[in-house]
This record gives sequence, structure tokens and C-alpha cells, in this order.
Amino acid sequence: MDNKDVIGTLNKLIETSRDGDKGFTNCAEESKDAALKAYFTICATRCRESVRTLDQAIKQLGGTAETSGTIMGSANRAWLDLRVAIESNSDLAVLTECERAEDVALKNYLDALKQPLPNDIYTLVQAQCDGVRMNHDRVRSMRDDKKLVTA
Repeated sequence: MDNKDVIGTLNKLIETSRDGDKGFTNCAEESKDAALKAYFTICATRCRESVRTLDQAIKQLGGTAETSGTIMGSANRAWLDLRVAIESNSDLAVLTECERAEDVALKNYLDALKQPLPNDIYTLVQAQCDGVRMNHDRVRSMRDDKKLVTA
């Protein structure tokens, strides 16, 4: 895999992380539960850190990082806004939509790990993938707990 392909893969992950930042920020803003707000804020911060780290890796490879989120990410945020509005800003709706968005992020990271990345880049992507998986599983668990409370 040449540097151009590696940079392309990392740029896709930057877009994914930037979308995650915006999505988690929206979730924090829409959540009524203080603990959820705090968790989503932490997740948004982690996504911003991922963007910075990926940007540095791209620069070391001689490339330029993407500067915007994906069209799909924008669609995910719009859908979140619609769902939240329809469901009266319920935390369950926020968690459900957040978990769906984390499904997409996890898939993007797992797809990146299937690429023949240089060892140092692979290690970086694997560490970030582990964080995405942790977020995904935590959000799913919180969603399931919220379902039990609202049932």
C-alpha cells in the first residue's frame, strides 16, 4: 500500500471521527440526563483527539488531512435531529441514534484495519478502533438500560 492509499484511508477515518465529534456533541446537547451529557461530551472530545492524531500521521506521510465531515455523517446528524424532535427529545431516541452512528464508525475502522497499513499506522488505527468499540458497546448498554426503564 503506497502513501497515497494510506493517506486516503486515514482521511476517511478523519471524516468518521469528525462526524463522531459532531454527533456526540449533538447528543450531549439533546440529552436531558446529566450523566449522558457528560459521557457524550467526553466522547466528542475523544473524537477531536482522534482527528488531531490522524492529522499528524497524515502530515508525517506527506499528505493533507480532510477538513470536513462526510455527507453520510451530515445525514446521520440530520436524522438524529429528526428522531429527537419526533420523540420529544427522549434520551432513548438519542441513545438509539447514537448507537446506530457508532455502528457506522466501527465498520469504517474495521474496514481500515483490513488494509495493508504500515505497522505504526496499524497500531494507531487499532487503538482508535478499540475506543470506537468501547463507545459503541457503552452506548448500546445505556440504550438497553433506558429501554428497560421506559418499558
